[in-house]
Amino acid sequence: MDKLILHQPHTRPWGTPNLSPFCTKLETYLRMAEVPYEAVPADFRKAPKGKIPFVALDGELLGDSQLIIEELEQRLGDRALDAGLPPRDHATARLLRRTLEEAYYFVGMYFRWQTDDGYAVLAPEFKRVLPAPFRIAMPMIRRGTKKQLHKQGTGRHTREEVAAMGERDLAAFSELLGDRPFLFGDRPRTVDATLYAFMESTFGFPLDSPLQRAAKTHANLVAYRDRVRDRWWKDLAAS
Repeated sequence: MDKLILHQPHTRPWGTPNLSPFCTKLETYLRMAEVPYEAVPADFRKAPKGKIPFVALDGELLGDSQLIIEELEQRLGDRALDAGLPPRDHATARLLRRTLEEAYYFVGMYFRWQTDDGYAVLAPEFKRVLPAPFRIAMPMIRRGTKKQLHKQGTGRHTREEVAAMGERDLAAFSELLGDRPFLFGDRPRTVDATLYAFMESTFGFPLDSPLQRAAKTHANLVAYRDRVRDRWWKDLAAS
């Protein structure tokens, strides 16, 4: 396997790995699995699925963070992060990942894009990853994102209702983690890259929101985020 080329936004906003939790997820996985890679700024015109992140691997472009991870897991064989994971834990990991990516993700989107205070924090950093000609389109991008949130359903709720949904999700994540270093014991699995990515997007976004305040009440989630940063993201200290 040749060295993987990771295409994603080039910034490390607020000392976090990436604006996108899906980019953070994939890059964290690469570090956990010790897959050599080089990160380069993404050109959306080349994205095979029209979104980021995507990778170049052995002369082929691959899109979607989860599909990329599954391809790499197959190639790694016995060195794969999920090697030896029991079927029941595989099932639990899948359900947790889908909750994070298909439900909790939109709670985070709500507090970044729908609320005025969140958008004020997000907009300057988001502009940095856009090509210069598109930066004036931020109001249009926000309108499109709010429409997406409305169609998905989260955008139809009040701020208090969305916060309550997120708080219950966080309580579930905390319960599943318990007092273990990682979700399934002493070693990280692929789902840990996903959980970390979304905890980083929650703790690292510099807005005193109800969501972040709720997250901070779970000491094990705070320690989990710190543990992954200390082991795999020491370079963020210089960001």
